[in-house]
Amino acid sequence: MDRVVRSVIKATTWRVIASLYTGIVTFVLTGAISVAASIMGGEIIVKFCLYLIHERAWAQIRWGRMKSGGAIIWMTGLPSSGKTTLAEKIQKPLEQTGKKVQLLDGDVMRGMFPNTGFSKEDRDNHIRRVGYMASLLAKHGVFVVCSFVSPYKETRQQIREMFSEGFVEVFVDCPVEKCIERDVKGLYAKALAGEIKQFTGVDDPYEAPNNPDIHLKTNEMNAQECVQIILDKVVGIWR
Repeated sequence: MDRVVRSVIKATTWRVIASLYTGIVTFVLTGAISVAASIMGGEIIVKFCLYLIHERAWAQIRWGRMKSGGAIIWMTGLPSSGKTTLAEKIQKPLEQTGKKVQLLDGDVMRGMFPNTGFSKEDRDNHIRRVGYMASLLAKHGVFVVCSFVSPYKETRQQIREMFSEGFVEVFVDCPVEKCIERDVKGLYAKALAGEIKQFTGVDDPYEAPNNPDIHLKTNEMNAQECVQIILDKVVGIWR
């Protein structure tokens, strides 16, 4: 919302321009400078006040405004379900709408906090830490696209409550069998062989969202279809 001083300056500059125009037109029609000056002087104060009242009244009305705040687009799903791929694909289209966009990816963030374990407590603490970071960015107008397995409902709800107005939960839904086929890193194979413990989808549970804001079945839809659904939802809300 504009400060009062900005509204006063806007009213002043507009009134000067408009009154000069009125004076010129009056002089052209009447040929009398005194008449033009009289009309200009009479209207400038009254219309300045009317414009200022109108401007400040609209400054208080939220209807029709573009939302200036940011958002958290939280992508959750099994490993290899397509979260990171979709996160990367929506970055540029969001930026083209004028948004400031920051990607936060699970693998990258774990690299920044290398001592983070895979117990439920460790996972919860890690997700809360990332969620808090994302909420700070969002409050400064950034669209934060988060790509994390984040397997537990309670922790995801805690993240939503950190920035509830602009939180969009995207469930990247894919059957574990398909995720295993897509796993280029071979992590599922290692988990099934017992080489990796506490791996989500194998020996650690994934609690699917009951009512996500967006539900994408990536085994049935291609990436572009999924991207468009996300953009329609997110850009539509913040337009």
